[in-house]
Amino acid sequence: MNQINNKAITLAFTGASGAPYGLRLLQCLLAAEYQVHLLISSAARVVLATEHDMKLPGNPQAIQETLVEYLGCDSEQLQVYGKDDWFSPVASGSAAPKQMVVCPCSSGSVAAIAHGMSDNLIERAADVVIKERGQLILVVRETPFSTLHLENMLKLSQMGVTIMPAAPGFYHQPSSIEDLVDFMVARVLDHLGIEQKMVPRWGYDSR
Repeated sequence: MNQINNKAITLAFTGASGAPYGLRLLQCLLAAEYQVHLLISSAARVVLATEHDMKLPGNPQAIQETLVEYLGCDSEQLQVYGKDDWFSPVASGSAAPKQMVVCPCSSGSVAAIAHGMSDNLIERAADVVIKERGQLILVVRETPFSTLHLENMLKLSQMGVTIMPAAPGFYHQPSSIEDLVDFMVARVLDHLGIEQKMVPRWGYDSR
């Protein structure tokens, strides 16, 4: 497990539409032997049940057991925390992973993170990554963007946060929803510096 512990990341699911993006990213991070600290909001559980027919229990430990069985991963590789678990590693700058992705990220979460609200563990974990000068990626799913949404995203971008709207491209000629999901997940992996072969980079496709 030493190799896994040396590659840790925080992943958060919020209540925006786009649960398949988050689940696919989770699968890819686990496959890349990362230790994933997973945070799931109550609204995200509703979205997962609606978009992926996945009904998760409310207890973090039960969620962890359910996902470990569903994904077939090592129980030490996936850690799930509740919204008020202030003693978790992700809540402290001295212990939190230096990389975090919120996928999907709601506009409400964008606003809370932009203003340092830290009212729940997702917001606190993002605040920690920002203050520790780590890498924070927000896969925002909303349309259209209001002026307020854009102002909040600009504020975060000026802090060094990567704003990556869930807007898949079509140059790879997708033939399924899974192809569109993989496009976005591949872009996230590229920014995290994780090798991926799901979508070829522009100009390197041998077709």
